Order: sequence, then structure tokens, then C-alpha cells
Amino acid sequence: MTANPNASSPSDLQAFVREYYGRLLASSADLKTNACCASGAPPAWIAARLAHVHPDVAARFYGCGFPIPHGLDGATVIDLGCGTGRDVFVLSQLVGADGCVHGVDMTPAQLAVAIETAPWHAARFGYAAPNTRFHHGYVEDLAGLGIADASVDVVVSNCVVNLSPRKDLVLAEVFRALKPGGEFYLSDVFVDRRLPAAVASDPVLYAECLGGALYQADFVSLARRAGFTDPRVVSASPITLQNDEIASRVGTAQFTSVTYRLFKLAGLDEQCEDYGQTAVYRGGIEGAESLFWLDDHHAFERGRPERVCANTAAMLASTRFARWFEVHGARETHLGLYSCGPTTAAAQDASVARKVGGSCC
Repeated sequence: MTANPNASSPSDLQAFVREYYGRLLASSADLKTNACCASGAPPAWIAARLAHVHPDVAARFYGCGFPIPHGLDGATVIDLGCGTGRDVFVLSQLVGADGCVHGVDMTPAQLAVAIETAPWHAARFGYAAPNTRFHHGYVEDLAGLGIADASVDVVVSNCVVNLSPRKDLVLAEVFRALKPGGEFYLSDVFVDRRLPAAVASDPVLYAECLGGALYQADFVSLARRAGFTDPRVVSASPITLQNDEIASRVGTAQFTSVTYRLFKLAGLDEQCEDYGQTAVYRGGIEGAESLFWLDDHHAFERGRPERVCANTAAMLASTRFARWFEVHGARETHLGLYSCGPTTAAAQDASVARKVGGSCC
């Protein structure tokens, strides 16, 4: 198959992306921009696991962040668009021998690397057998791969949702597969406006993670319609395209790498509501032993009580994070709208330099 520069239909774009990542790119260095590799430096607890990933896997990594959440011991996780499996093998170490990580990708050439190195990784991690499973298929149809309803604790995605022509189906499938209290944790490329059709349907721009980038407000709307009532921004950083030709084609649109967390929780409010609740972090989460960031403006210092809205209370008390938090108060007496500014710990953390948009609801 050869690249068709005039391809614009969803099926053509999907085929081009499969060709682009399966054959045309030998490594991440072959990308025309840094949009798909705008990751920066990983935190130490992730870097320690990356050091154990096979070089052939790491060389063909394409991602725009580190969507590796905390607290995964024993969890069942899916990595959407896993490629050669870099994040899968990091997650494999975090879930432990009793957990399981499923990698899904539509590109056979990339999956072949992941499958071939799976036994090597299991041996390196000290596991009797691989705790990883790889599936050739589409992120819009996890059911077709045998992923049952409410069977997964966490779904992650690293710069992949933008490549899907049906982002609504991706979000719907993730919501279906997650257990109640489960989480979709993703890093992706977002843009500050709705892109013109000529940009959005350009195959190269699409494969470079720019054409399919979502206007952030549209993503939030899609997420809410799928059932994720309160999407939370964890972090964001601007993307510099570093390619004059492509920069001229996208015009003045500004692209950002954003990490979101979306919880599958029933009964969340559409805005922040005050029920007089407080949360105390007990400490002990690896990589966040003294200070845990739920999102860009909710940080929790070990032992410090923090006032929280009802949605934040639910995210801490009705998810896998419950074992590390004490949440006091119930939704009995409503005190009105909650002004959801930074927690005290977030306001005092001088090291934060997070460029974000939106409140918690």
C-alpha cells in the first residue's frame, strides 16, 4: 500500500495511519514533528521501570505523555494503541504477577515486536509467565476482542485517541469495559480550536497526531456523553511542532499535550457541589508517598485534611484510591455550589508549573 496524499475518509485515514506506523516509520526519530513524542522526562518511579524495557520496544515508541497512573498493584489494565508495548511492559511491572495488562493495536508489525519480547520481559521481571496479552484489533471495538463488560480496572492511552476516526466509540467502549469506579487515564494531543477540514483530513497531519487532535471542549462533551461526568485535567504542556512546513499547514492553531483522568462513577454532579466533606491522604502510594495529585489543582499532603466537593470525595472513596484515603462526611446536607479552587497542598506546592484549562467540573 502506498500513501495517498488526498485520502480523507475515515477508513482511508485509518489505513494510512496503520501503514505509517507499521512500515513507513522505522523509529520515533522518523516522525516529522514531536507531537507524538512530546513526553518530557518521566518521574523516577516510572523511569525505574522504563529501564527494564527491551531496547527494540523503546526505539519504536510514539507517545505524548506518561499516562501511567498510581496504585495499580493487582489491577487489570488495557493499553489502547499499545504499539510495540513500551507502556504495557511498564504497566506489567506495576500490576505485578497477579495483575494483567492487555495491549490493543491495529498494526501487526508493531504488535509482532511486543509479542516477541513478552517472554523476555516476563523473565526480566521475575514472573513465571507473562502477565501481558496482546490483541490485534481496533480500539473502537474492544468487545470484538473479547473484553467483557465491567471487567477492567484501568484503561490507559498514550497519544492514540486522536488517531481514531470515531472517538465517540472509543470513549463508549472504554466506559463499557471499565468496572464501576474504574478509570480511563490518557495523554493525548488537543488543540485550541476546531480544525478546518483540509487540516483534519490530511493523512500526514493525521498520522502525526495533529489532524485528529480534538478541541478540548469537544472532548469534554464527548466524554460526558459517554458517561464520564467529570473529566479531570492532570497536567498539560504546549507542543512545539519543530517543522516549518507542517506548522505553515496548520496555521495559528496551538496544540497541547494533556493528560486526563476520567472515572466511571455513578451519581456525580455536573458541577462542584458542597456537602461539607473532607479528605485525608494516609500516604503510601508509590511515587506519591508524601504528596498525591488527583488532578491539576487537587493535591493531598499526607495527614493534612482538605475540604473537597462531592465529586472529588467520590473519586477518592469509591475507586481503587479508597485504601489510601479517609473521606469524612456524606451527601446529606447540601451547602450549595462548591468553589473548586486549589487545595491547600496544591496552593503551597511551589514546584508546580502546570498549564491547565477548566475547573474540576
